[in-house]
Amino acid sequence: MDSYLIQVNGRGDHAPVLDAHRKNTGNTISPGKVKGRKPRWAVRASEMSKKTFNPIRAIVDSMKVEPNPKKAMISLSLGDPTVFGNLPTNDEVTRAMKEVLDSGQYNGYAPSVGYQSCREAVAAYYNCPEAPLKAQDVILTSGCSQAIELALAVLANPGQNILVPRPGFSLYKTLALSLGIEVKLYNLLPEKAWEIDLEHLESLVDEKTACLIVNNPSNPCGSVFSKSHLQEILAVASRQCVPILADEIYGDMVFADCKYEPIATLSTNVPVLSCGGLAKRWLVPGWRMGWILIHDRRDIFGNEIRDGLVRLSQRILGPCTIVQGALERILHRTPPEFYHNTLSILKSNADLCYAALSAIPGLQPVRPAGAMYLMVEIEMEHFPEFENDVEFTERLISEQSVFCLPATCFEYPNFFRVVTTVPEEMILEACSRIQEFCEMHYQGAEGAQDLECDK
Repeated sequence: MDSYLIQVNGRGDHAPVLDAHRKNTGNTISPGKVKGRKPRWAVRASEMSKKTFNPIRAIVDSMKVEPNPKKAMISLSLGDPTVFGNLPTNDEVTRAMKEVLDSGQYNGYAPSVGYQSCREAVAAYYNCPEAPLKAQDVILTSGCSQAIELALAVLANPGQNILVPRPGFSLYKTLALSLGIEVKLYNLLPEKAWEIDLEHLESLVDEKTACLIVNNPSNPCGSVFSKSHLQEILAVASRQCVPILADEIYGDMVFADCKYEPIATLSTNVPVLSCGGLAKRWLVPGWRMGWILIHDRRDIFGNEIRDGLVRLSQRILGPCTIVQGALERILHRTPPEFYHNTLSILKSNADLCYAALSAIPGLQPVRPAGAMYLMVEIEMEHFPEFENDVEFTERLISEQSVFCLPATCFEYPNFFRVVTTVPEEMILEACSRIQEFCEMHYQGAEGAQDLECDK
């Protein structure tokens, strides 16, 4: 029979590659008679796929509830600013895309890390004396989500752990668990406008801690850290020699009475991978353009982390080339009044929502300072017929056709998140319905005690 010569190609720490070259000996192989193997179907999902878990999808998909057919549905759940059409991107942004598309120059493959000229444009846009950047410090990615994925993958190995905010964006956990990385949750403090509980944070660090994720401004909280608090966070990271993955996709989306400070501009020695993109500030989340900014003035990351990011980026061939081609024009042509107008709408909606919900017995909203969200505490003792925030928000849908995400999705029970990008009239109507719902189900201390005795 014919024999097969197996050659092993590979060197260094790369996995071996098997090449099968047929060696003709004049014999033939009978179908189904490969030695030592009886053919059979055994197709199974990978362990990685089994470990991948999205808390939001798991909770929302389990909410088997129909909205009230007598009331139009108002969704305050999705962090997509384009849904209602009231927050379009700027004309200069769409014009830049049209020009690039018409040019026909960006229809091919780009380098996996992005075109050099586009990396230079991002570096120039974010460069400052406190945190200098060059093109080689920029990796372009398919949205900020891929930036976070690459940053996690380059910093942490299976069996290590990362420090993640609670409440926090659920994608951190989804990505980490799929990579075999343990998640340790550090607390944010609602009574301190969602500042980090620094003592709790530092207590979680051990020899297996690979990085600290800092999300500022915050999803789901809408909070913005002060300069002094960011310096305190950096002090913890410096003492513990833990690098920072900064999720700054909402960078500069802060209200007029606050100032946004990129954490890398305050760091003297802690290395930072800052993840950002076009999605939120430029209101184009579907265009999938993100980036990683590598801040490493003390050369702690060195070439190893940079080379690792380049290798990881080669798993797919980078973000959309059309958007890359338009990137410099988008960054430099978008007028300042566009950003100002967007923030004015978001702040007005946040103020309206905060004022309305603050007046409702049993609810305690936490005033946001930026981004496009606010968190609302449910004083569950005044709503004893509901077991938790998931049941509360389910009934809010079925009775009032208002959908808010239960904060169990963010590892923070007995709160819910409101998205503030919807039109003003919908915000007011939603708050009115929430008030009606709470007034119907609210019980004072005496009523709650009576109900408890009846159980």
